[in-house]
Amino acid sequence: MNEPLLDMPSGVQLGRQLRRWRALHRIKQAHAAELFGVSQSTISRWEAGLQQMEWAEQRRVVHALSARLDSAADHALARLVRGNPLPVHLICDLTHRLLACSPARAAQFSVPVSELLGRSLWRYSTQQISHQEAQLDTLGWRDAAAPPSLAFATGANDSATVPIRPSVCRWTRLTLSDGTAARLVETLAAEPDPRRHDATHI
Repeated sequence: MNEPLLDMPSGVQLGRQLRRWRALHRIKQAHAAELFGVSQSTISRWEAGLQQMEWAEQRRVVHALSARLDSAADHALARLVRGNPLPVHLICDLTHRLLACSPARAAQFSVPVSELLGRSLWRYSTQQISHQEAQLDTLGWRDAAAPPSLAFATGANDSATVPIRPSVCRWTRLTLSDGTAARLVETLAAEPDPRRHDATHI
């Protein structure tokens, strides 16, 4: 479960997520400062993108904001994903850690799903996926009034573990029972491939 910070969101992204997390949970900056062991002014600077978090601070904030399947409703969602006949998977919207995937998606991996669950898939992303991720805040992805899904072309990677082939995928943002965000990733269309039938999208 311990992922390198390379797989973590940028400080600016994390600051914005922290502000949204506080709003969802009705937590004031002073209370957040107590939770994370910093001053209220530090929380304010993090959220405004004026101060970078230290390594230990970033880990604490990411742990608090990361999506977890804690409630019965969350586990029901995971069962729906695991029972889906199509290649789909569910990840934490913040860290890209794999929460659940369908058998069709799991068949694309060269390692057992158990080795990927709870781990970030971001290391397998393509240039196109990285670009789309960087545009999410501009697109208002995390705003309540924003459209909950978007589709785009993925490009390809050269990974045998989590292969991504040129295709179109859809990201749909879901709010879990504790207010954290998950992302459903679906394949909409893919180019024929003699070795596999579909592509994975981080």
